Amino acid sequence: MLTHVGTKTIETERLILRRFEYTDDDAMLKYWIADEKIQSLYSEPVYSTKAEVKGLLDKYIGSYEREDYYRWAVIEKASGECIGQIAYFLVDSKNHFAEIEYCIGSAFQCKGYATEATKAVIAFGFNEMNLHKVQICTKTINVPSKRVIEKCGFTYEGTLRDYFYMNGEYVGRLYFSILRSEYEA
Repeated sequence: MLTHVGTKTIETERLILRRFEYTDDDAMLKYWIADEKIQSLYSEPVYSTKAEVKGLLDKYIGSYEREDYYRWAVIEKASGECIGQIAYFLVDSKNHFAEIEYCIGSAFQCKGYATEATKAVIAFGFNEMNLHKVQICTKTINVPSKRVIEKCGFTYEGTLRDYFYMNGEYVGRLYFSILRSEYEA
């Protein structure tokens, strides 16, 4: 049975995954949330002003009151900066699964941060929330994200062809999952 515990701090070797704070706004703007390429890869709008970021942070921070809300700021321990975010943006309590989304600023990509954060959130889902399945998807054009997903032990489930229309072309959506039994093995 799924247990809702809310967004708790998770520490890994190089990262702290914690609730967003209003003081994260400058780093968010500097590293990822104003970057059109980063934001488009997970179908989010670009935020280019502190006022826009504050509005988003109001939503994130206000949602922490709910025990079924799971969104973490990805903090690089070395710098103390918010270099991205990761979340269970879809949680299905009836069927005991959740879906992960993440983004890491381009200056911090290809350093294993997304993999490290994703593995930690998978463990949290199975160990703290008692999930049966964790799923994740990416666009067919997002090759680095597909590598992260494979490193985290997900199994490919299928492709929704021509799911997104981006920059004048259709892009597919790849689905992956990991079951509790696979995680425990």
